[in-house]
Amino acid sequence: MSKNITASINKCIEASKTIENSGIIADRLNTGFSEQVKYEMLKFLSCLTTADENFDTRNIEYIKEKLGMSASEGMLKAIAQSEHVLSEEYLSKPSFSFKYFVLADVNGKVKDGVRHAVLFINTFRLLGQGYIACNDITSDREIKLLTEYIGMMESYAKEYGLLSPKGSVKESEVQEKSLEEALEELNDLTGLETVKADVNSLVNLMQVQKLRKEHGMKQPNVSKHLVFAGNPGTGKTTVARMLAGIYHSMGALSKGHLVEVDRSGLVSGFIGQTATRVMEVVESAMGGILFIDEAYTLTANKGEGDFGQEAVDTLLKAMEDNRDNLVIIVAGYTDLMEEFLDSNPGLRSRFNKFIKFEDYTPAQLLDITKSLAKRQDYCFTEEAKMKILKYFEQRCADKEENFANAREARNYFERAVAKQAGRIVKMSNVDEKTLMTIEAEDLD
Repeated sequence: MSKNITASINKCIEASKTIENSGIIADRLNTGFSEQVKYEMLKFLSCLTTADENFDTRNIEYIKEKLGMSASEGMLKAIAQSEHVLSEEYLSKPSFSFKYFVLADVNGKVKDGVRHAVLFINTFRLLGQGYIACNDITSDREIKLLTEYIGMMESYAKEYGLLSPKGSVKESEVQEKSLEEALEELNDLTGLETVKADVNSLVNLMQVQKLRKEHGMKQPNVSKHLVFAGNPGTGKTTVARMLAGIYHSMGALSKGHLVEVDRSGLVSGFIGQTATRVMEVVESAMGGILFIDEAYTLTANKGEGDFGQEAVDTLLKAMEDNRDNLVIIVAGYTDLMEEFLDSNPGLRSRFNKFIKFEDYTPAQLLDITKSLAKRQDYCFTEEAKMKILKYFEQRCADKEENFANAREARNYFERAVAKQAGRIVKMSNVDEKTLMTIEAEDLD
């Protein structure tokens, strides 16, 4: 995590220099804009210091390492007092620096390929998390302030359409990998044996097709468009993201990114606007995969005044026009996806590969929970593991229609982390093992 924090800070500072050079900052600054951004970071840490009231050499070392600044407890308290960092105004209004990062996204003059508002928010989130974790005591108050401050920035960005809620177009970053590495990542996923077999078969077929082409032989026409059917939390988006990388490593896609969207990101409420919106999304997905979640909602309301069918018709034409550099995956509940495909003859012919995502078993949900913990430097006692398994056996036996599979595991793990934090914050001596270990009592 430490490397991620440093990399994010450096990227944020570089972006601030680009923003300053773009000429969009009208105010006359006493120092460079990048220095203003670094000062905002220091001011933010002074807020957490004041909330925590626990400051030692590790805090000093953290600030020196991450920001390149020499700070003392007195200095941070002086900043906190003069800047009123615990006031409602500081916690509820975006900073001068953040406003310009948002402006860089909104006016489009800064063309460096960076989502500036997202970068700024994520940098402050990582910076705050690392600072809170660098000493032995974690207080509820500093966690609350970190959450509050990040939430304020997210709300401000959403007002400008930069962090849209569900229904927005979300684009994943491209990670360059060899085909072997990409397939290994897929095959390492917990469960999903049928899914992995289907994807591997598709890859083998495409590889054979590629070899036949190299030898001047005829190749069968293999459609890369897919239907992902299954309940929520069964890994559909995760596999789609990995598949984008697999196709890219094979040379089947030029970029290998994933663009996620649902009905509200495609359909407009006004005549003529839906086709334009769909083509904008398609353009953003060129060279990668367009993943349409809950695709059945596009054809669920065929009454007068609904433009879902216009979105479908536009997508079908886009698939035909861009068959060599665009893959579309439609996803949703199994039964509803069958209805979606039956709603238009063109859909069934283009989406002829159907991959079913089964619900996870209790043992697999335990493995997913353990994997989530490992990625965040946590571990479970043996008693805790048995308790987790029993919990998921009960949940799977009594699961409702909206049972969320892996999301249930993630929510369960996050509750355990919160409970563990509440337990150890009351302890006087806390070592690294205690910080990492989740006990059975944290799982109530």
